[in-house]
Amino acid sequence: MEKPFIFINSAMSADGKLSTKERKQVRISGKKDFERVDELRARVDAIMVGIGTVLADDPSLTVKSPARKKTRIAQGRAENPIRIIVDSSARISLEADIFKKGEGLRIVAVSNSASEEKVKQLEEKACVIRAGNERVDLVLLVEKLKEMGINSLMVEGGATLNWGMLSAGLVEEIYTFIGNLIIGGSKAPTLVDGVGLLENELLKLKLRSAEIIEEGVLLKWEVKAQNH
Repeated sequence: MEKPFIFINSAMSADGKLSTKERKQVRISGKKDFERVDELRARVDAIMVGIGTVLADDPSLTVKSPARKKTRIAQGRAENPIRIIVDSSARISLEADIFKKGEGLRIVAVSNSASEEKVKQLEEKACVIRAGNERVDLVLLVEKLKEMGINSLMVEGGATLNWGMLSAGLVEEIYTFIGNLIIGGSKAPTLVDGVGLLENELLKLKLRSAEIIEEGVLLKWEVKAQNH
């Protein structure tokens, strides 16, 4: 299968939570980690998030540093990577920040269950890719992204999309910044949610590096090839 190089980047609490039980975003990392993430964004061809993240946080997913934007432009690229929203039912607001802030292509990936009327409205603001019937077929989507010339893709959550990408065997690496706070809550999203894996299906990781950054630690993992 032809696909981009795909990695997940996420910040989580010491107990593995991405946000509170109300799905309110919490500042988990500090300035140095924000700079690290901005550098990652500046390097990749595209960033992907799920619709849950957009509805909860309304991110712009832009490169923040003017110097990094200039570097991208000097390389003949857009100042921001392509921004991709996985949104099976086309629930995204037409007023979302991702459509308002920053130059560059936006892609909304929908399934065939999405409203035709909403899809037409979205096509005025973004490139719409159809993949899958009830839910977005992530394998088909990443193949289409590769065909569009996307060779590197950073997944920035949330927990449901992380689950979908990992369970489909699409992720090569995971970067997790673990911050110095406890959030708690059985309903608070973790790094990976979804239905979960059985004991004989567990994904194995190989630790590549561990680095202390301010009051937390950055772990870089390689996802081992699965033999199912």
